[in-house]
Amino acid sequence: MDLVIVESPAKSKTIEKYLGHQYKVVSSIGHIRDLATTGKYGLGIDIDKGFIPNYVPIKGKGKVIKELKKLVKEADKVYLATDPDREGEAISWHLYDTLGIKDNKYDRVLFYEITKDKVLEGIKNPRKIDFNLVKSQETRRFLDRIIGFRLSRLMQSKTNGTSAGRVQSVALKLVVDREREIEAFKPETYYSITGVFDEFEADVFKYKTDDLEIKSLEEVNNILSKLDENFKVESIDSKNKNKASKFPFTTSTMQQEASTKLGFSAKKTMMLAQKMYEGIDIGVETVGLITYMRTDSIRLSDEFVKPTFKFIEEKLGPEYVGYVKETKKTDNVQDAHEAIRPTSILRTPKSLEKYLSKDEFKLYNLIYKRTLASLMSDAKTLQTTIVLDNNDYKFKATGSVITFDGYLKTYQEFEDTKDNILPDLSSKLNDYIKSLEIKYDEHQTKPKARYTEAKLIHEMETLGIGRPSTYATIMSNIKDRGYVVLEDKKFKPTEIGIQVTDKLQEYFSNIINVKYTANMEKDLDLIADGKINNIEVLTDFYKIFDTTLQEAFKGMEKEKPEETGELCPNCNSPLVIRKGKYGEFTACSDYPNCKYIKKEVQEEHVIIDCPNCSGKIVEKHSKKGKVFYGCNNYPKCKTAYWYEPTGELCPKCKGMFIKKNDEVICSECGYQKEEN
Repeated sequence: MDLVIVESPAKSKTIEKYLGHQYKVVSSIGHIRDLATTGKYGLGIDIDKGFIPNYVPIKGKGKVIKELKKLVKEADKVYLATDPDREGEAISWHLYDTLGIKDNKYDRVLFYEITKDKVLEGIKNPRKIDFNLVKSQETRRFLDRIIGFRLSRLMQSKTNGTSAGRVQSVALKLVVDREREIEAFKPETYYSITGVFDEFEADVFKYKTDDLEIKSLEEVNNILSKLDENFKVESIDSKNKNKASKFPFTTSTMQQEASTKLGFSAKKTMMLAQKMYEGIDIGVETVGLITYMRTDSIRLSDEFVKPTFKFIEEKLGPEYVGYVKETKKTDNVQDAHEAIRPTSILRTPKSLEKYLSKDEFKLYNLIYKRTLASLMSDAKTLQTTIVLDNNDYKFKATGSVITFDGYLKTYQEFEDTKDNILPDLSSKLNDYIKSLEIKYDEHQTKPKARYTEAKLIHEMETLGIGRPSTYATIMSNIKDRGYVVLEDKKFKPTEIGIQVTDKLQEYFSNIINVKYTANMEKDLDLIADGKINNIEVLTDFYKIFDTTLQEAFKGMEKEKPEETGELCPNCNSPLVIRKGKYGEFTACSDYPNCKYIKKEVQEEHVIIDCPNCSGKIVEKHSKKGKVFYGCNNYPKCKTAYWYEPTGELCPKCKGMFIKKNDEVICSECGYQKEEN
């Protein structure tokens, strides 16, 4: 028997159906071990001895490891088939090392898409673990652990913040810097003057040959005094232009487009994409619907392109067949595999709709149509510019008409491409037309907008900080830590977010900045290519970081806790709000001399009526501080949910619907509620 180990149970079920009885496919259920939280600073890394890690099994994985060891011992051959990226490579190495797999007994295989042909192809083309990739991922983990643990402790001791991170803190700084740009911005007033005609409008833009900028009402009135209702049609310029479709999706562009077009968070997008990559039951088979969803490549394989061109020709016509777009590879693109695309162009969104949840369908439809459109011909437009003259003041009107829809035949629903039709004035060239009115409008310059989630991801990608697999986590972290809030779907930093950023910049501006973080990403790429030594990179980093951190602990001024306005009943000192492991609490400011803590009388936060008794489901906290929802008649009634219940019952099993991540699902059978 040959053993295949993957991370995901869903993926293991799909793959097992493709392989014969000779293979047993099992799941490690993600990582099986991680750095310990013991040793100096609780890092689980012996820095003094050359960054030696202390790996321990993840809590709850003991049984999984024991079962895997037994299966490895019984197997003739072991295939490590974790995800085809650096983290997947690292997981394979952890499995190899923890399970004691011998070199002559294992192979590493890569599945870029979970289809029968590709799984069998992957099994036929194995390799060994790439230890340069493992070192690169391990170096990233070391950096994130060192900065995350030690900077977070600094922030907890000196500010009201709870955490800091290598990339997270740079992303937060981008949000804070943008907010300060907005606050410092001084709007300027300017004016436009418009001639209004029967079928169009034209704006003034020049006086004779000079560009016009109208900054005052005095200028407006001066210009209006020189204009009359008669406008000479000075020129009509029409040009045919091609409009090319966009590239197929990378992780970043998929997250951005799903955010702007579908309203999905990056976290939700990745969750849905992961499910479609691992396999969906579509009646006749269980199959992966899209290729691997963590990629920064826009490349499409020939074996996908050729049948897609044929599909376009047969379904839409030869005039819609396009071309493969090419771009130069940039420094921060790994290009390890293809763009995100459907595994088969024949699996149209319409044919799969009944097998997908509403949100899965929306995302698949977007991925499918984006990929198809990328291989279709350009749209063609006729762009017309009319210039009118009124006493040497030049007015301009522009229009655009689609003359051939090209790729828009597929992607129209995701692009704003309305025609702006101008009247045919060719017979009036060098003649005069009359305006209905000449009006002016007052405007003010506006600052840059706050970042949406999509725009922040785009900015991080452009600057070369973070990686496709990290964007969703970073977005979640800065929200969950209370460093930003969403206003009109845009990130606004909180007082704590600003405070943490400012404190970090006092001492760590040489590390927590875009340039250093982007250069570190390049170093990680060089480690992956075997071109530089990872220990040297870590040593150089730590010399700077540790020295600066020691200075910060000594010199950084501690943020004073907020006073409540009450006095301590024991010593008459002011009571203050402090942060603890399980949230805020009120205590004496003279700690440790006085250890008074005020007992808070909390009102029960009622969520819904209990479905099993006359009690109420209220928000509660476990012994470890985790929020859950349970009946206030406990222990008589033990109804409880880990996620917030909605009060609605599942039509299939009568279980309770709960809000889990960005979905509403049944707590009993997992049925997903469709959105209205």
